[in-house]
Amino acid sequence: MNYPISDRIKNMSESATLAMAAKARELKSQGIDIISLSLGEPDFKTPKHIQEAAKKAIDSEKYFAYPPVSGYQDLREAIANKLEKENGIPSSPDQIVVSNGAKQSIANLMLSLLNPGDEVIVFAPFWVSYTELVKLAGATPVYVTGTLENDFKPTAEQLKDAITDNTKAVLYSSPCNPTGSVFSKEELEKLAMVLRQYDNIVVMSDEIYEHINFGNEGHVSMASLPGMAERTITINGFSKGFAMTGWRVGYISAPLPIAKAATKIQGQITSGNSSIAQRAALAAITEDLKPTMDMTKTYHKRRDMMLDLLKEMPGVVTNVPKGAFYIFPDISNFFGKSDGETKVKNADELAIYILKKANVSVVTGTAFGAPNCIRISYAASDDELKEAMARLKKVLAELK
Repeated sequence: MNYPISDRIKNMSESATLAMAAKARELKSQGIDIISLSLGEPDFKTPKHIQEAAKKAIDSEKYFAYPPVSGYQDLREAIANKLEKENGIPSSPDQIVVSNGAKQSIANLMLSLLNPGDEVIVFAPFWVSYTELVKLAGATPVYVTGTLENDFKPTAEQLKDAITDNTKAVLYSSPCNPTGSVFSKEELEKLAMVLRQYDNIVVMSDEIYEHINFGNEGHVSMASLPGMAERTITINGFSKGFAMTGWRVGYISAPLPIAKAATKIQGQITSGNSSIAQRAALAAITEDLKPTMDMTKTYHKRRDMMLDLLKEMPGVVTNVPKGAFYIFPDISNFFGKSDGETKVKNADELAIYILKKANVSVVTGTAFGAPNCIRISYAASDDELKEAMARLKKVLAELK
């Protein structure tokens, strides 16, 4: 058979994080002791009160039918209220679209907003799916790259220089996956000063790591700044801050025409998000945040521990991430070096070398638009992290 696979699929890259996780699982299935630091998945269980809300919803037998495409009214009201009170974003329930994870939210936006020939400015380093979803919509990603010296954050000047007549959107995350960098209010305001000059460019602000923030200033949303609510789409969800990756609940808050467009395309592709997961999400967003805050404190301690351990490895250079649960070190000092058997040429080869020699899975920075780096997730136990870093230190020291 000559199966007719579409060009859009042939041209789409596989998710590097999922690919590395699959390799790690394959080695584990062979009995190899792999420590996986490749996936962006909390190692905590979903808090009990959220689990109980889902059980209660099942027992009530009220939530077995198709839910509204954009989400239950009470959940959208709760999200709009949260955005207003916690983030300073003016929002109403009809501006909220609940989806099957923030990834679907982003895909909905790309297919709703973009045409072939359009450009999307993507702040790099970037989450691996951003650029593939831009391409899926027939548009072109334009990269604006932050340097390690600037905490991987692009500047307003870089943004201004990248804007063309074809620019339709700007996409970034804060706290950032993969770097852990967090834009301050001052930095966002400088970006906003550029963007307010254009009435045909929307901002897509991915804030999925909002609660995992270690800075004193706390999280700042682009849409809370003067003149930015009408040109900003806020993307968020429950996977990271509430340890609900498997529940698959994400959402956007967008200007009404965009929210309607996203609802229209979601209605044709998946319809509404799981009814039971939505009841769990309602409990997450309206009830006790202490479990979330406790998780963040643990991540903060792990970050400090990881930075201390990485400092013991000559040749590894890193920033100090202010959020999320990743460290994104520059490992280019090891390019061209060999352990006598294997010569490492780039970050892709180094990630494979670490997997095979140290039995630790990390992700190449190439997939995130940073070919000199690797991404290390510290969403793992202290013991696993210590052992993984001990193994990493040993195999890197063998590269001469």
